[in-house]
Amino acid sequence: MELRQLRYFIAVAERLSFSKAAQYLHITVPPLSRQVRQLEEEFGVQLFVRDRRNVILTDAGRALLREAKILVTQSAHVTDCVRLAKCGEAGLVKIGIGMGLGEPISRILVEHSKQFPAVDLQYRDMFSSWQNKALIDGDIDVAFLRPFVDSAHLITEVLFQENFVVHLSRTNPLAKRKALKIKDLAAETLLLPNRGGSTGLYDKTLELYAEAGVRPNTVHVSLDPVPHSDTQIVLLTCHKGIFIMPDELSCRPAQGSEVVAVPLDEPNAKIDVHVAWRKGEKATTVLALVETARRIYSPSLRYCAPARSRLGAVNSI
Repeated sequence: MELRQLRYFIAVAERLSFSKAAQYLHITVPPLSRQVRQLEEEFGVQLFVRDRRNVILTDAGRALLREAKILVTQSAHVTDCVRLAKCGEAGLVKIGIGMGLGEPISRILVEHSKQFPAVDLQYRDMFSSWQNKALIDGDIDVAFLRPFVDSAHLITEVLFQENFVVHLSRTNPLAKRKALKIKDLAAETLLLPNRGGSTGLYDKTLELYAEAGVRPNTVHVSLDPVPHSDTQIVLLTCHKGIFIMPDELSCRPAQGSEVVAVPLDEPNAKIDVHVAWRKGEKATTVLALVETARRIYSPSLRYCAPARSRLGAVNSI
């Protein structure tokens, strides 16, 4: 049985006329009759009762018509999927998103979904440092993260930069300042999430202290994929210390919170956000998403002001 035979059979069954079906298919009646007869011989049934005036479907013919339409439709769907996948217009792309990057990265995902609606974008919260291994292992296909990036196995491009802010209790005297210097924080305890989750944030924070000639009183805290977890809020409101983190919308304290964010006024108080993917990547679906990211964010480094989007915030580190 061939799909062509099924298409010929459907044409006759829908018109109940071999001559009209042949005209529709742009063939003559003899080869059309031959293809239908071959189907009947293969199944061992009579599909039509026909005389000089009428063509009538048998019960077997009606059953085959139902199934043949499904098969032909599914065949067309498979063909379309393969064609779209070849062009990067269909398939699955698994994405890792770092802490607080849900808002800016959602711009990319929303725009890409508009352009490639048949591409399934699956995204997950993931600590930036863990995304390197996830890419290499194939657990994700594209990463949006802060450095470090494994340049031996991955390709990376900078999309934009984020500014840093200081999170502290509203009752802390420093909370009334419009901006803070690292030297203003010399007497404050720096609450620093363990380095394993986001190497870039950890190293950059200590680098800022070193550049200012300040040795921080550091207390390491457990990693938490949510920028404002209950534990972090308690630590801040109980004056256990301060956090320094990127100024992303999903990282900002909620309105009326006992925690406030004050801009960090230092020349290098910013960090790059990268898009990364595997070296030698051939999947057009993956490369198309990278191209969308390039198009959304200018190649020149600039601060990305967070904006609300349809996808909402995705919190991770």
